[in-house]
Amino acid sequence: MEYIQGGVTAAQGFIAGGMHCGIRKNKTKADLAMVYSHKPCTAAAVYTTNLVKGAPILVTRENIADGRAQAVICNSGNANTCNADGVEKAVKMCEIAGKALSIDPKDVVVASTGVIGQVLPLEPIAGAAQGLADSLTQEGGALAAQAIMTTDTFSKEAAVEVEIGGKAVRIGGMAKGSGMIHPNMATMLCFITTDCAVSHAMLKKAVKDAADSTFNMVTVDGDTSTNDTFAVLANGEAGNPEISGPGADYNAFAAALEDVARRLSKMLASDGEGATKLLVCKVAGAESLQTARTCARSVIASDLTKAAMFGADANWGRVLCALGYSGAQIDVDKIDVSFQSAAGRVDVCRDGRGIDFSEELASLVLGEQEVDILVDLHMGQESAEAYGCDLTYDYVKINGDYRT
Repeated sequence: MEYIQGGVTAAQGFIAGGMHCGIRKNKTKADLAMVYSHKPCTAAAVYTTNLVKGAPILVTRENIADGRAQAVICNSGNANTCNADGVEKAVKMCEIAGKALSIDPKDVVVASTGVIGQVLPLEPIAGAAQGLADSLTQEGGALAAQAIMTTDTFSKEAAVEVEIGGKAVRIGGMAKGSGMIHPNMATMLCFITTDCAVSHAMLKKAVKDAADSTFNMVTVDGDTSTNDTFAVLANGEAGNPEISGPGADYNAFAAALEDVARRLSKMLASDGEGATKLLVCKVAGAESLQTARTCARSVIASDLTKAAMFGADANWGRVLCALGYSGAQIDVDKIDVSFQSAAGRVDVCRDGRGIDFSEELASLVLGEQEVDILVDLHMGQESAEAYGCDLTYDYVKINGDYRT
């Protein structure tokens, strides 16, 4: 597997673009994105588990129920959620995109992100769609990634190339998310494209597995979003024999898809609202994968742990506390805890008890922009990672007047 440049247009046959259409008052911020495949695609997606769901999710879920799609249209600045006319507006967005691209509106994935409960104006989208469609290029992935941002401070793209069935297959994607991030799914919109030939059944499995190990392991603030959508489109232009069942080709594809999703997940976590550092909790020695994931998520979601990491305070007791209330069946008398970063590693807890350590070294380790919280349960062979960020003063500042 090789890391390559690009995002949603890294794979063959995909073009994209983004522009300011007028949903946002700030004309310097793009607010409408479009992605298009020259060929119809196999499609699969997973969505937020929040009972309050954005209207675009309901429409997208119906559109790709047949496992097919060919384009994505997404606006930022307005979530089109909790509106009486939300579904009608989402359907209309598909019709607008379908007309601009000369495809069936049912083959469009639609998404929206932004403020909840405000009526989405369609006029800006209708007025800009044809011009946007005409401007789509293979270099336009970066513009699309910028257009789906809300409080993100940077756009998020990743891509890889892997050999499958003797062919070079590319997988690339873009994501947005900075606040309202918590597992099931973790916040975001994420669109990944690939030129791999893969059946709907196997793509659906790969998407769910990738979400479980990456996006469902991200938390910033404990709030599960209403509009989370992780969709993957595969157009088969790489020319590999179609992946229709388990085996080496599927394993290679699934691993590459997971890698792209993990890189995007870490970007989401590092760009958490007000964050100054990326936190990765790595749990080892668990009896089961579920136990490892539960423990890792509990630590990364702990506000007290996050606050301690902001202050570069090696308060390992907060880590142990989060493990204790996680709900996982663990032996607290076997737990080891360490902190690690580019500045080194400091062991702070062994067998559930504090040990002597250098506060000076700990401060240096925790002062880096990426910090690993290492937990060994000493109960088995399973492991998992969760991704988050520190909790800062700026998080409250950003969300104190998010709507106004």
